[in-house]
Amino acid sequence: MNFLFYFFILISFLVASWRQLTWVPVTGVPEPLTALTATIVNTAGDAVQLAIGLVGVMALFLGLMKVAEEGGLLKLAARGIRPLLIRLFPEVPADHPAMGAMVMNMAANLLGLGNAATPFGIKAMQELETLNPEPGTATDAMALFLAINTSSITLLPTGVIALRAAAGSTNAAGILPTTLCATIFSTATAIIAAKLLARVWKRKKSLKQPKKLCPKEKNSTILPAQPNDDLSWGKSLAVIGTLIALIPLMVIYGQSLSGWIVPGLMVLMLTFGICRGVPVYEAFVNGARDGFQVAIKIIPYLVAIMVAIGMLRGSGVMEIVTSSIGNFTAALGMPAEALPMAILRPLSGSGAYGILAATINNPAIGPDSYTGYLVSTLQGSTETTFYVMAVYFGAVQIKKVRHTLAAGLLADLAGVIGAIVACKVFLTF
Repeated sequence: MNFLFYFFILISFLVASWRQLTWVPVTGVPEPLTALTATIVNTAGDAVQLAIGLVGVMALFLGLMKVAEEGGLLKLAARGIRPLLIRLFPEVPADHPAMGAMVMNMAANLLGLGNAATPFGIKAMQELETLNPEPGTATDAMALFLAINTSSITLLPTGVIALRAAAGSTNAAGILPTTLCATIFSTATAIIAAKLLARVWKRKKSLKQPKKLCPKEKNSTILPAQPNDDLSWGKSLAVIGTLIALIPLMVIYGQSLSGWIVPGLMVLMLTFGICRGVPVYEAFVNGARDGFQVAIKIIPYLVAIMVAIGMLRGSGVMEIVTSSIGNFTAALGMPAEALPMAILRPLSGSGAYGILAATINNPAIGPDSYTGYLVSTLQGSTETTFYVMAVYFGAVQIKKVRHTLAAGLLADLAGVIGAIVACKVFLTF
């Protein structure tokens, strides 16, 4: 990240400087270096505003997370897919609370609940940090978990569906199958890439041992040991089968059900806590307090990455890249109008969302064209990799990311390829 951060800023400065030297004054248009300066200042302010905006969301969902933790809901959730998780994360003890937090994060991503997925993911990262023998350096489990987050399988991209409906789409939820196919491909790539790259970016040996949890530790969500994990495969297959069965339900009724998810999740978690005798108000307040502290802690990381990415856009680097390879990508199924989305999606969530809105509201393109479906699928099936890394690693003060970025970007590339193939297949039939 040190080199990448420096490279983004250096190339942005060089391009803006070159444009400044060849600049022909235009009335009402600021000079390149003046525009770049404004971009730096504005994006730094935007980063702080984004972090402050996260305070409420973090407090809400980490409060609910605390209720679920004290009531044992995380334990039940993790138990459902325990055999799968212990094979994906062999270095994480099967009885560790990180397992339950990762399940909640993945479930939130599955339902397109980005606001809920972030607090759950941060909680999982904090739990994984308790097993980290080298604080400040990402573990294999952290790298894999973050790679999966940048490519999580999505059943219901609610925000994209709403935007397509507002743009006048005749089938706003038509991106559900294309989004699902693209994310399945990108998630499989993320897992394979993270596992293979972990063998290259090996950690330094450390004498420090991971923290061992006491079964009686207060508020722990430890899972009881099971002598034969294979016996739980039946339950895991039942859970996976249920998720597969949800696919046609989401395709048909996804747009109608989207409004029920967040309030329904709140009621479910609080009701479960009440039934288990949890003082839900006190537990919620304690969890919300942690959410506030985490949101403030990630501000420096957000400022760094958002300023660097903002400079790429403000200097004209993104425009140069797009114009240079647009003709080539068009032949591969990526029209020039969709290329900015593919490039910007891993860098800036708000920027990609703006491109999506502008593209599908363009009368010459529209939401139901191939390009409209493609940019919608890209928005719904890929994640803002650099933002996720800044937030998740910033919460636990990780500075050496090892192979995390490489695995995440490979997953992003796989998501783009999967989106192109899925859109071509589904729009053909």
